[in-house]
Amino acid sequence: MTKIENKGWSVTLAGLGINLALGILYAWSIFKLSIKESILSGDGRYNWDIASLNDPYAVCCLVFAFSMIFAGRLQDKFSPKITTMIGGVLTGLGLIVISQSNSLTAWILGFGVMTGAGLGFAYASATPPAIKWFPPSKTGMIAGIVVAGFGLASVYIAPLADFLISRFDLSRSMMIFGIAFLLIVCFLSRFLVNPPEGYVPEEKTKDENRKSAPPAGIVDYSATDMLKTPAFYRLWFMYFVGAGAGLFIIGGVAVLARQSMGDLAWIVVALLAVGNAGGRVIAGMLSDKIGRSKTLAIMLSCQALLIFSLLFISQDSAVLIVFAATWIGFNYGTNLSLFPSLTKDYFGLKSFGGNYGLVFTAWGIGGFIFPRLAQMLVAKTGSLDMAYIFTAGLLLLGAVMAIGNRKPVEDTGHLLPDLIEKASAGLQRTSVATVRTAGSEIKE
Repeated sequence: MTKIENKGWSVTLAGLGINLALGILYAWSIFKLSIKESILSGDGRYNWDIASLNDPYAVCCLVFAFSMIFAGRLQDKFSPKITTMIGGVLTGLGLIVISQSNSLTAWILGFGVMTGAGLGFAYASATPPAIKWFPPSKTGMIAGIVVAGFGLASVYIAPLADFLISRFDLSRSMMIFGIAFLLIVCFLSRFLVNPPEGYVPEEKTKDENRKSAPPAGIVDYSATDMLKTPAFYRLWFMYFVGAGAGLFIIGGVAVLARQSMGDLAWIVVALLAVGNAGGRVIAGMLSDKIGRSKTLAIMLSCQALLIFSLLFISQDSAVLIVFAATWIGFNYGTNLSLFPSLTKDYFGLKSFGGNYGLVFTAWGIGGFIFPRLAQMLVAKTGSLDMAYIFTAGLLLLGAVMAIGNRKPVEDTGHLLPDLIEKASAGLQRTSVATVRTAGSEIKE
């Protein structure tokens, strides 16, 4: 029997590299700051309504999420290489489009629709092939490492964007990013390969190497079957709240920091990115040890307290803003490793790409609603206080839900039809056996 070469780490590192390019989304607050300064100065470059400032970012989050449904199914059926390459092309072309126009419509089309779809196609293909090469006990860790690249990207994109914008301008900076990311993502896509059919990764134990078996209770659900379970809707709501809260802060953190840090506001974006990436890896590893739901409940609770604390932090306090932003980024990042791991644990690997695409729509809708709502509240009240209170309350509700979270097989509502069907089948077999026995007695 030919031994199969384990390509798990090469796939994982390729996925990490791809996400390092895709993470340009988290540098939005740097781009937004440049556009806002142009609007307020009246220089005529960006004639946008200030209430629409977050619209390209919000549309990008929404398109990103919904494109993952199709992209996830495509990579399940064909190959992660194909979907990643499509994603790299769309991401690059979207950035090139906005380099040619300063209009809000062009930015919504280029950054919101094209780059958003590109992010969805490439992101959907990075994690599934990586976790398929590893045993269940490493799911959280591997998912965390792959998606860490997306969060960590702002560490270099934020200062690089700040440098390019000051050296050239926002439009030419977008052109540079577009060409670079198109080439990088398309090159790394060639390393994304699924294990061969029937491959079972080895689980290393203290005594011996043995083939790992799926944990008890895991069933491979199709997308249709998954949508019939209460567990899907619980996961969806918790993801909606956890992601929306984080994206709301990330989308405006540079503006928040500008008053106290001036031109060094990009440092807050970079440190938030470090926290974002760290949260993905650490939460993934922690959830492998203590369980996904417990880890999620802890992180949502901490996020609620941090966002509520922003009510009492002055915009002149650089140290406190940096501290809060870093830990908000950390807690936000945990969602991006916990929810793919929960999706795999609950609904299996066979249709993981498509299933996680459906779960991930919560991220997109949260990213669309929360920043947009916050911007509207600011325009109306002149303060973010109401947005902070509302967001913290929803996070605490999500934490309570996480404490009582259950797998689909543990949901009585889901099991009842199966139990009735099995009971009916048992009664039918009993009836047939009784008839056969009676027939034998008559013959005798």
